[in-house]
Amino acid sequence: MGTISEKIFSRATGAEAKANDFVLADVDYAMAHDGTSVLAVNAFKEMEMKKVWDPSRIVIPFDHIAPANNETSATLQKEIREWVKEQGIPNFYELGEGICHQVLPENGFALPGKLVVGADSHSCTYGAFGAFATGVGATDMAEIFATGKLWFKVPESFRFTVEGRLGKGVYAKDLTLYLIGKTGIDGATYKAVEFYGQAISELSVSGRMTLCNMAIEMGAKTGIVPPDEKTFDFLKNRAAAPYEPVYADQDAVYVKEPVYSAEDIEPQVACPHQVDNVKPVEEVEGTHVDQVFIGTCTNGRLEDLEVAAAILKGKKVAVRTIVIPASRTTLLAAIENGTMETLLKAGITLATPGCGPCLGAHQGVLGEGEVCLSTANRNFKGRMGKGGFIYLASPATAAASALAGEITDPRTV
Repeated sequence: MGTISEKIFSRATGAEAKANDFVLADVDYAMAHDGTSVLAVNAFKEMEMKKVWDPSRIVIPFDHIAPANNETSATLQKEIREWVKEQGIPNFYELGEGICHQVLPENGFALPGKLVVGADSHSCTYGAFGAFATGVGATDMAEIFATGKLWFKVPESFRFTVEGRLGKGVYAKDLTLYLIGKTGIDGATYKAVEFYGQAISELSVSGRMTLCNMAIEMGAKTGIVPPDEKTFDFLKNRAAAPYEPVYADQDAVYVKEPVYSAEDIEPQVACPHQVDNVKPVEEVEGTHVDQVFIGTCTNGRLEDLEVAAAILKGKKVAVRTIVIPASRTTLLAAIENGTMETLLKAGITLATPGCGPCLGAHQGVLGEGEVCLSTANRNFKGRMGKGGFIYLASPATAAASALAGEITDPRTV
């Protein structure tokens, strides 16, 4: 018997791995972006290592402060470019290619049954493809760069089941926020959360990425959706390596097995300054907003931009609205199908594919006392600028709110 996590760690260690075991596992793919690769490379050099274990399995995207916002960032990025070239790492993605958590799946590195580790807390996104994916610190990443291995404690697992279908105007982000609100910001600490049920299986690949992306916001080590035909179709002609899907046994042991009804879920909003401070949109309707931000690794994919465009078509936004596609591929697709033209005509501001203001570095940080409705994954105090207030919601709620200049139920638009 075994959960998905136990089975993946068993393969990665070459021996049976059970929850709470400490194991030394072989990592399939390792990622560090411009923000964390600097620390990881410095630690790698301090270990007096000369060559990485396998250049083909290291991925370095520039996304967090790209383009560079000052001379210091530019110099650090220059150093990483030089190190990447020196090490012969082929999977380097320059600024503008997109957010790491979009770039890896697009290029086939997020694969069922694989152990994928990133120097970024939202690396759990790749669990949407049936991988065990998690974030680690920069010094841990240096160890992976050097050896291709890392110590893990195999997590216990939760099994979340969401029965039924999501209603009109309710999206993957609403489902995700609802589950975080029910679980709490630390309710799944160091657990692997497996997602099941009709509402989960009916989610698109994009929606599953939204769901798994925010598993860390309930404290989880990872979130995993069992792979199915949608997964395999996405990976067709895209997978960077052969893969073998992994599924939990019928007698797998779970610490908790809550069951939810999709029909109970309406559009949700996470209020400042905690991600689990979640309320139905009707309870915060009318709240003034100064800025709307549609993008990030949570909700910057084509599907998200299309939802926003459908609401904004033929209308004009009432407040400054920043749209940042998750990747160059996403931006090109949005241009080709007319989505981006619709958004631009509605008055949005388009920025370079990447993280943008999500981490409070550039491209739309907030002023003192300003309010932003964002499709990002975190709303901690100071996250997007000292003194700002962040509400989190779906692209549909964000677009409806951009039209009104206040938080608005997308079902009324």
